[in-house]
Amino acid sequence: MKLIKLDAIDSTNDFLKALSSQDELDNFTVVTAENQTKGKGQMGAKWESESGKNLIMSALVKDFLYNNEQVFNLSLIVSLSVIEALKSLNIPDLSIKWPNDIMSYNKKIGGILIENTIKSDGRIVSVVGLGLNVNQTNFEELPNASSLAVISGHDFNKELLPALIIEKVQQKIESWEFNSAILWNEYFNTLFRKGVPMPFKSLNPEASGQNFMGIIQGVSSIGKIQIMLEDDSVAEFDIKEVQMLY
Repeated sequence: MKLIKLDAIDSTNDFLKALSSQDELDNFTVVTAENQTKGKGQMGAKWESESGKNLIMSALVKDFLYNNEQVFNLSLIVSLSVIEALKSLNIPDLSIKWPNDIMSYNKKIGGILIENTIKSDGRIVSVVGLGLNVNQTNFEELPNASSLAVISGHDFNKELLPALIIEKVQQKIESWEFNSAILWNEYFNTLFRKGVPMPFKSLNPEASGQNFMGIIQGVSSIGKIQIMLEDDSVAEFDIKEVQMLY
């Protein structure tokens, strides 16, 4: 694993995307930063992180995805890899809040943002961004967030985490052809609030802001969440269409 360590950068994802477009980088090259001034989350959200306290990393993944129908497979692999790495550190009650927020109890401790680029020859090159709250303890501005240190009561060596996580990503990618059904099942079983009645907010322009009750049933092969509605029908939504309220 090639590791590039930065002190401060606007976005590790943007840095790695620019680097990969100019240079034939090794697969699984990782960029980390102590501070990120323009961290990105899903749907343009900003990722806030206290300087030097948390894991901010981006990894290059090539030669795995070959069409747009497969892109959620990488999200699933990365989410499960982070969960597995955190389990090895004895972080309790871990789950994945669809599509790929990392939760402990009902608090968000990490987020994943994957950006895919289709090359002229049809290959898909992915930059996997991960923000993981490690040793930050002040979350006054973020009431739904927590960190490994808050949950466990002690600090962690965040320098060990990139290799631990990437090793698990590599293992899952290498075994995907034979283990995809098992990994999908693991993802379903790890979903936050799966099978529990809960409120959602519609983000569709026609019904924007309207709340409805539903029960998460699972996730489709292309990453849409499947929700049983009050009339017992099951509807699928993508990330731009629904927000979980919890």
